[in-house]
Amino acid sequence: MPTPRTSAPTAARLGGIPPTIFTEMSALATRTGSVNLGQGFPDVDGPASVIEAAAAALRSGHNQYAPGPGVPALRQAVARHQQRHYGLELDPDSEVVVTTGATEGIAAALLGLVDPGDEVVVLEPYYDSYLAMIQMAGGVRRPVTLRAPDFRLDPDELRAAVGPRTKLVLLNSPHNPTGSVLTREELAVVAEVAVEHDLVVVTDEVYEHLTYGHEHVPLATLPGMRERTLTLSSVGKSWSFTGWKVGWATGPRPLVEALLGAKQWLTFTSGAPLQPAVARALDEEPEWPRELARDLRRRRDLLCTGLAEVGMDVRVPEGTYFAIADVAAYGWADGREFCLALPERAGVVAIPAVAFHDDVEAGRHLVRWAFCKEESVIEAGLARLREADLMA
Repeated sequence: MPTPRTSAPTAARLGGIPPTIFTEMSALATRTGSVNLGQGFPDVDGPASVIEAAAAALRSGHNQYAPGPGVPALRQAVARHQQRHYGLELDPDSEVVVTTGATEGIAAALLGLVDPGDEVVVLEPYYDSYLAMIQMAGGVRRPVTLRAPDFRLDPDELRAAVGPRTKLVLLNSPHNPTGSVLTREELAVVAEVAVEHDLVVVTDEVYEHLTYGHEHVPLATLPGMRERTLTLSSVGKSWSFTGWKVGWATGPRPLVEALLGAKQWLTFTSGAPLQPAVARALDEEPEWPRELARDLRRRRDLLCTGLAEVGMDVRVPEGTYFAIADVAAYGWADGREFCLALPERAGVVAIPAVAFHDDVEAGRHLVRWAFCKEESVIEAGLARLREADLMA
């Protein structure tokens, strides 16, 4: 008779990585019938013409494996997008690869570039997949904290985080969850450090078109950075197709090949009928993200004003579709306790930002709110908050 297993079967590489907070809080929203101002998915789909392009691709036989690096039409469209917006010239055959969303791009980049023991400098609060994938790659994270209330990059903290084992900087701007858009001056410090220490930089720029009066500057455009920067983005946020999970990575051939070397063993390829449609979004719907950003700015102001009215200390974001608020005034031990109580108290769900911190004190009372929802949904959530007793 087999000996009963006495230990958990989970691999050690997953040890200490909690389930993603987004799954937990969205399930809580569904279970309690709460207004979900937590997870960042829009209530409205992207351009109808792009949806029709996907339907046409389904009907016309684009239903088998796409090439591993992506269909040529999309790689060419990505190269045109980077040239048109940022003046970056790319070879679509060797410097562009299609990924299954930016999340896979992050995973493949880290698996393809980081060896066990390599240190990865990462801004915190960080998107939670960063923590998971650095650990799965065997890397050691070295966080640099963007601190409330301004959430700016401290050059001295960045320099102090870099050591002899540092291999890579994982950068996110516009930054989720703080909404900060790194300035050209802040990026220049990153570039200086990267060149000085011969570091690779992976940049997550999925909110590149969703900024509000602040310029998004791709790090790859700065002197000395084109050859050492792997840039990630996707159609999900700027064109409101989060469920399509189609993204891309661009950069010098060696970095793209490293990412592709890992990607081929993850998904191998991404949704074939969606890729021509995404190419259409990039080439033929350039106004969509601009209109979305104008609309989101109104919703941002609606949400931030409402949160301030109920007593939260709110930081108005410069980009993304998230706002951070400090809830310390309500007396809860931390933002997680506040967010777990909120569905019963108010019928609203938000995300505790402490889940995105190594520096627990820096994020203890910070809560992330999403404004990528219909105005009526935001108004309903605010109305519930106004009527609720939010004190511990």
